[in-house]
Amino acid sequence: MALFDPIIEKIANYTLTYEAQEASLQEAKTCFFDSLGCAFLALEHKKVKDFCNIGYIKDSSGPVRVIGTDIKTNPVDAAFLNGSLIRWLDFNDTWLAKEWGHPSDNLGAIISLADYLNVKGIKEYSFKEILNFMVIAHEIQGCLAIENSLNRQGLDHVALVKVASASVASRMMSQDPNKLRAAISNAFIDGQSLRTYRHFPNTGARKSWAAGDASAKALKQVFISEVSDESYPTAISEKNWGFNDVLMGDSPLTLERDLSSYVMDNILYKVSFPAEFHAQTAAEAALKLNMQLSDKLEEIDKIIIETQEPGMRIISKEGPLTNYADRDHCIEYIVVWCLLNGILDSDSYSDDSASDPRIDALREKTTTLENKKYTEIYYDLNHRAIPNKVIVKLNSGEEFEEEILYPLGHKKRREEATSFLREKFVNSMDNIDLDKDKLIDFYDIDDLDSINIYKILENITK
Repeated sequence: MALFDPIIEKIANYTLTYEAQEASLQEAKTCFFDSLGCAFLALEHKKVKDFCNIGYIKDSSGPVRVIGTDIKTNPVDAAFLNGSLIRWLDFNDTWLAKEWGHPSDNLGAIISLADYLNVKGIKEYSFKEILNFMVIAHEIQGCLAIENSLNRQGLDHVALVKVASASVASRMMSQDPNKLRAAISNAFIDGQSLRTYRHFPNTGARKSWAAGDASAKALKQVFISEVSDESYPTAISEKNWGFNDVLMGDSPLTLERDLSSYVMDNILYKVSFPAEFHAQTAAEAALKLNMQLSDKLEEIDKIIIETQEPGMRIISKEGPLTNYADRDHCIEYIVVWCLLNGILDSDSYSDDSASDPRIDALREKTTTLENKKYTEIYYDLNHRAIPNKVIVKLNSGEEFEEEILYPLGHKKRREEATSFLREKFVNSMDNIDLDKDKLIDFYDIDDLDSINIYKILENITK
């Protein structure tokens, strides 16, 4: 057998054998339901409804269910819709390192394939097994993200979703080592998304469905690998034609960490705000300042935001913000909105909300700077802080400031966040016709062996 790139070999060996401990599985359970809640909330938006009515998907035959809907389709298209729903509002879990991303993006492929295999009488998985697959997918995507910056090469992080989803899905399909390596190598070879749609002047809704697209492509690669296990051993390292030379420039992929459950154990939840994660602490700080300044908003002379280098690069923006996707990835907009309104929800980024002339007036008075200390503790794996400070100066010379190092969804604030995460899930079902009480019961069960994944799937679709 040809020698595979060490990264492919490491991912394959880990995927085939890893079994998570109970504490990690319990964290995965929280992450699972949080992801479902994000999908439920997304269904309230018109563009999401349009996506669920894409003609070729609606017309396709298949048994696989789509979260919160009555749609049944083939597993690949179901992975696209399920992944897109989970990701749409930018409210699902996240991971920040050299690369960023949302490891729960992989859940769309996992549950779609599990549903398909069960209906076809091929395999039946327990809820605990599904959670173990989540741990594995989180670890693959997240550990690759720790060591490798795709964004500096202009590549989107959903490339890592494709690799993680393909790896886990292949184990779910057959647990055949040759087919698994084939699927992973194909995921690296497959064309990768550019970050074009995440940045001005091209920011758009594709960022909300890009991960669903990546997980669907991963599942397609797995199905192909099941019947043609041709693999490409040096898909990453091959001179001129491999992933590194074509896409990574002078920064070839590395994966030096041992793979276990580190990412799931330290996952970041968006508990409070549907906003890009680098801005979570800025929003919290601005809301605290709103309570101090609500009667002094007309007196604001200057706003200073101190953030980390990734925050500067990803979400600091000047000039016009043309749509929802532009605004929920703009730290200045988020801070100003919170200062003015004392709230931040999915409606805060609408065209109607953005029409308030005070927003752009205060954005013009806002300066965003990198705080080197913040950048240092951002990258430090012992901290993994996402710090921001907001300083407001009034015409009188009076100053107000708030600094927050760790967002509510951070592991260092996990206990504080527990009740809020449950509330987030419960509230996500307010406007959807499902058995809310039944799903809350599932959420509250600690005995994982007593929960049936297929009973959950029955109750999250119409």
